[in-house]
Amino acid sequence: MFRMRESRVLRKMRAGEVATCIKLNLADARNAELAAMCGFDCIWVDMEHVPNDMSDIENAIRAAKIYDCDTLTRVERGPYSNLIHPFEADSAGIMVPHLMSLEDAKQVVYYTKFHPIGRRPIDGGNADGKFCLVDGQEYVKQANEQRFVVTQIEDPEPLAELDEICALPGIDMIFFGPGDFSQGIGTPCDFSNPEIA
Repeated sequence: MFRMRESRVLRKMRAGEVATCIKLNLADARNAELAAMCGFDCIWVDMEHVPNDMSDIENAIRAAKIYDCDTLTRVERGPYSNLIHPFEADSAGIMVPHLMSLEDAKQVVYYTKFHPIGRRPIDGGNADGKFCLVDGQEYVKQANEQRFVVTQIEDPEPLAELDEICALPGIDMIFFGPGDFSQGIGTPCDFSNPEIA
């Protein structure tokens, strides 16, 4: 029976180990392949600040998988399709920028995790489901176990609900963004501000 590719990042973290990741701003898939060859557990590709399209993301994912390297795709905020397209291309994780509240986090989970956690639309006919070769029920189960959601806290607004956001099933990691946070507190790029620490 076919299975989804196991996440290297989650495998290491669940074993109590540190997983390494490098951000790539260059669209050429050879950069992804080179980073994977260098031993990184994950490459971070971007659709928020970098003019990558889904073809660029798919090529990076395929290049990284050759060396059992995960891909983390920072998505654009917008319709739910922006959240799931990288997963369907077999990105091991997505990073959602500018999470603004607990309610926002619940919506992210709703669209990125399958039942019983959320209601992500089901389509196992893409690279993550091995083009329908992973059994449907196994696909749903394995996706919830082997794909991760990172949310970015880069604004002061969600801080009041941060504990609840961190405890929410389906939010797997939190990433602090000091640049935009510094702007949100009125001191752009002043990283010595004690509120950032």
